[in-house]
Amino acid sequence: MRALLLLLLSVCLLSCGADNNVNAPAEPPLQTGAEQLSQYLPMLAGKRVGVLVNQTSMLGQQHLVDVLLAQQINIVSIFAPEHGFRGDHDAGATVKSGVDSKTGLPLLSLYGANKKPSAEQMQKLDVVIFDIQDVGVRYYTYISSMHYMMQAAAEHGVSMLVLDRPNPNGAYVDGPVLDLQFQSFVGMHPIPLLHGMTVGELAQMIKGEGWIPQADKLQLNVVPLSGYQRNLPYSLPVKPSPNLPNDQAIALYPSLGFFEATPLSVGRGTAFPFQVIGYDKFSTGNFQFMPVSTPGAALSPPLMDKVLLGEDLRQVKAQGLNLEYLLRWHALFKAQDEVFFNSAGFMDKLAGTDQLRLQIEQGLTESEIRAGWQEALQHFRLQRKPYLLYP
Repeated sequence: MRALLLLLLSVCLLSCGADNNVNAPAEPPLQTGAEQLSQYLPMLAGKRVGVLVNQTSMLGQQHLVDVLLAQQINIVSIFAPEHGFRGDHDAGATVKSGVDSKTGLPLLSLYGANKKPSAEQMQKLDVVIFDIQDVGVRYYTYISSMHYMMQAAAEHGVSMLVLDRPNPNGAYVDGPVLDLQFQSFVGMHPIPLLHGMTVGELAQMIKGEGWIPQADKLQLNVVPLSGYQRNLPYSLPVKPSPNLPNDQAIALYPSLGFFEATPLSVGRGTAFPFQVIGYDKFSTGNFQFMPVSTPGAALSPPLMDKVLLGEDLRQVKAQGLNLEYLLRWHALFKAQDEVFFNSAGFMDKLAGTDQLRLQIEQGLTESEIRAGWQEALQHFRLQRKPYLLYP
């Protein structure tokens, strides 16, 4: 009898455990700030609204602009960053102002000669929305456009609403912290190359640290992500720019972006940009490819129409910042008595300092270079802590 009771008790415990597992609440699905309409539509009612958006500003299959217009929100103007409102402009190509063909709304460029909205443009607005997918790398210019919009909003008494989106490189804080002597449109803030923050968190830090004039006057609202953790992998549903077409390119971008200051190709003008490295005269590998003029790389990609040899990185496990590629190719160029950093000034802007280039040229190892970053990185981690919104 006792054995039977023990058996029944065991069965009960197992079934209870099974029921508990079945009924356990599922992890909440990730929602972007834009998808949480109830959180911000009341802020827009009766207001004159500007939007700084591009092709990534999607709620499922609908663009934010279309959703807001359907909700009778008064959108006055659309501001476009690098690559344009539809995301079809080449890197560095001038984005022209005009009229959006679908909505008939004024389309105002913030890339080219005019990177900051004018007083006339801002005076027509009560609130401006920033909703653009970033990739978490300091030299990716969408956060620079956000900076200038925040500055204009502060100067003209316009409130700023940031609809947050995940950082696909959010697990990493790495690289040199920008020295303000090297501030440029590819590096506006004293943050590491990989800062590990979302655009919403970074906007709060820009305001809180006074990195824009009259920061205290800016009325900033952030609609946070729901169900987000920065260490979880996130695959972007829309490519953020023509030459970052997939997760692998986005993961390699922190490491390969520096090659834009060298004579080498990183695959612009191929089907796999930022996933290969190659050169026409000598190489560290035997992978063969040829850049050609293509949509997104029509502005004469480096070494166009030449057969290149190099490295195929499409299957490597890319994580954070890897200096190995730079060091290996620099050593090869040095052995051939060729100039590697043929655009030294641009390299220093990308790095946010001249120290990385000088250390590579001096022959320092990766571990020696990284050692020089650690104190500044630790300071940054403490500095950013009050502005973090997610675990």
